[in-house]
Amino acid sequence: MLKISSIRSILESSLFFWIGIVSIITLAGEALALPDWLQVIGRSHPILLHFPIVLLLMGLLFFWIPGIHKKTEIREIGEISFLAGCNFAGITVIAGLILAQEEYTGDTLVWHKWGGIAVFAGCVLLYFLRNSNAGYLKTFSVILAIIIIATGHWGAGLTHGEDFLLAPIQTNEIELIPLAEAEIFDDIVQPILQAKCISCHKEGKIKGELRMDHIEGLKKGGKSGPLVVAGDFDKSLLIQRINLPEDDKKHMPPKNKAQLTDEELLILSEWVASGADFEQKLVSLPVKNELYQLASVRFEKNKTYSFAAAKPDEIAKLNTSFRSIQPLFPESPALDVSYFGISAFQPKSLSDLRKVKDQIVRLSLNKMPLDGVDLKFMKGFKHLEELHLNFTDLSSDQLKTISELTSLEILAISGNELDQVSIKSLSKMKNLKKLYLWQTGLSPEDQKTIQKAHPTTAIDFGFDGKGIIYELNSPIISQKETIFLDSLELKVTHPIKSAEIRYTLDGTEPDSISSQVFTQPIFVKNSGKLMAKAYAKDWIASKVKETVYLHSRIKPVEYTLINEPNVKYRASGVETLFDLEKGSASNHSQKWLGFQDAPMVIEVKFEGNELPKNLSLSLLYNEEAHIFPPARITVQGLKDGNWTQLASKAPEVSAKSYPARSELISLELEANDFEQLKITLTPLPQLPKWHPNADSKGWAFVDEVIFN
Repeated sequence: MLKISSIRSILESSLFFWIGIVSIITLAGEALALPDWLQVIGRSHPILLHFPIVLLLMGLLFFWIPGIHKKTEIREIGEISFLAGCNFAGITVIAGLILAQEEYTGDTLVWHKWGGIAVFAGCVLLYFLRNSNAGYLKTFSVILAIIIIATGHWGAGLTHGEDFLLAPIQTNEIELIPLAEAEIFDDIVQPILQAKCISCHKEGKIKGELRMDHIEGLKKGGKSGPLVVAGDFDKSLLIQRINLPEDDKKHMPPKNKAQLTDEELLILSEWVASGADFEQKLVSLPVKNELYQLASVRFEKNKTYSFAAAKPDEIAKLNTSFRSIQPLFPESPALDVSYFGISAFQPKSLSDLRKVKDQIVRLSLNKMPLDGVDLKFMKGFKHLEELHLNFTDLSSDQLKTISELTSLEILAISGNELDQVSIKSLSKMKNLKKLYLWQTGLSPEDQKTIQKAHPTTAIDFGFDGKGIIYELNSPIISQKETIFLDSLELKVTHPIKSAEIRYTLDGTEPDSISSQVFTQPIFVKNSGKLMAKAYAKDWIASKVKETVYLHSRIKPVEYTLINEPNVKYRASGVETLFDLEKGSASNHSQKWLGFQDAPMVIEVKFEGNELPKNLSLSLLYNEEAHIFPPARITVQGLKDGNWTQLASKAPEVSAKSYPARSELISLELEANDFEQLKITLTPLPQLPKWHPNADSKGWAFVDEVIFN
């Protein structure tokens, strides 16, 4: 049986071996090529590290036992325990250095790596100096214990996340986000990724070269391909991996991690199907869209309503051309009521709301002329929480009535002059959580009075804007339809009345000098694009707002699609191109025909002598989703058995990515004595060099072909 002295000698000799290995791996860094079998040792790092931590901390305690230098047997046990801990620390550091060469990067890794080396070096130094001054040893042992704990903390951060240690005592309160402000990625998709994916794909631990803790990493993808490709399940690594069998080694999340729920799986799939946009608002989706249905309830359902719902037919009767009554979110009994159209407003119609008074939770009468209107009808709205009365000429008597609504939590009365009587009424409303008081003529003293009366209310008094230049909002373009048969009225407005609106109809961006000023509605009789921009003194010009409009005068009597569109983007087939229904830019699969491997070739015939002189193609562009302008469009006419080219165009390829948008390409036909037409639209054979997937083919998406 080995004596203690022999064990000590073996362990001391082993230390120098571990020191040599650690030095070699540390100094060589990434230049050192390690055989694959060593990965097994590296991956044992999390298993090994617990043992040396216990041994080292236990050994450090022996330095604090009073009079231990006189107790030979106890001291010997402590030294051997500490020496064994030093050896295991060396083995653990070696395993960790090997593991670090796999897929770990970042500041946390650096701290954990050098912390581990410091622990190993410190325990070796402390062991060989164990017979030195006791006071220095105790101080050094405390420092070493702190480094051990800190290194363990950084290691836990690598494995479980940086907030792993303090997570139980951190607040779990989630800020409630209004449905209108919710973003699909930030508020719906990212929380799923944060909970189920980021622990393996973040700074410090980047499996498969895929980083998911910021948008740039998500867009870049990993070594196996792009994480998401808009509308394409086959090329989206995310969709592939989450749908693999759980026993498959490529299934994500890994089998030993928390799995995605059915709802989370559906949300991620619908996000990719709807375009995988990183900035899109939830409310931009159609209400019937499955992603909207799934996600919208998350934002307003935090507060449930137990009262009975109003009868659907009653709500239907109350909806008019000047009044909208809708549920706060799908399946909710709570109602949101909005009035619009000043000229159509009838004060007597407010009494109709008594029929649903128990269900109204939100009411908006912004800009309605309420001067002299009796607002006492609201007293019966016992569940009214949010009231918008901006720019409505409120009187102090009306505000007194409003102050008696005890259920009110949000009140917006900007644009109404408030006197001292009104301020007193506001001071009585103790349940308010938000109060909007822009342009209400309040002096600084009045504002202080209101703030004192509402210390916990979020009050917005607006701003004076002195010394700050802000960007104008884009103009608002109104049109009854996108595709029209005779003429179409276009209106352009801006919420700031003093703003000047400049516009163009030729597809060029408007400027503040040469472009036409919008003063009255525009009536168009041909297909085209309206682009508008707002300008105002002391403001930065707005971003361009644009819309496409399509005039359809001639409809073919026969049409044949030679090449079928891709199976994932075939909508209603060839009928889609002539149904006079415009597709949405945010949804690639509902109303668009998509072509990639073969061109779109369509042959059309017309009745009698009614032949078109020009044609327009309504296209979708979304560079991030690989949807580009076609490489070329050609139009041929058939006459006497021969095809003759009548028009051709090679649209300019984008120089960078832009948000999804509709575009219109028109071609004038050189002759119109043909028997039938053949239109060929060739997708881009290779994406431009600036694109992250430059080697891929481009997609061409079409939803309408219009003849005039």
